Amino acid sequence: MDIRYITPEYAVSPQIEPTDMALLAEQGFTMVINNRPDDEVPPTHQSEAMRAAAEAAGLTYVENPVVNGAMTMDMVTTQGQSITDASGAVFAYCRSGTRSTIVWALSNAGAQPTDALLSAAADAGYDISGLRGQIESLAQGG
Repeated sequence: MDIRYITPEYAVSPQIEPTDMALLAEQGFTMVINNRPDDEVPPTHQSEAMRAAAEAAGLTYVENPVVNGAMTMDMVTTQGQSITDASGAVFAYCRSGTRSTIVWALSNAGAQPTDALLSAAADAGYDISGLRGQIESLAQGG
């Protein structure tokens, strides 16, 4: 498992295994957000199986599938609200970790400076600098 911390309380990674849930709980995460649509993974890694594994490990599980090229503000809002509602550290995953990083950055537009969001993503290995305009537009209420 390739855990990359965006902030001390939010980390992302590429696709994980159901058996990784116990390790995530041991490492102090309290919530797992699945940003990967079911049609991208085999049944053993679809949301129902991942939810069962997360809950068996004592983790809160959120399904927020982000479709490449079809991200909506509802997805961004769900990610941000889930992070806000979490009782501790949050772990999110998708195919590479990029979508989980993008929805985090967009959900924090206006709450943190754009440069800080882009820098946090870059420090974790995700170049989302192409989203600067979108982040700044959201920060201004657009």
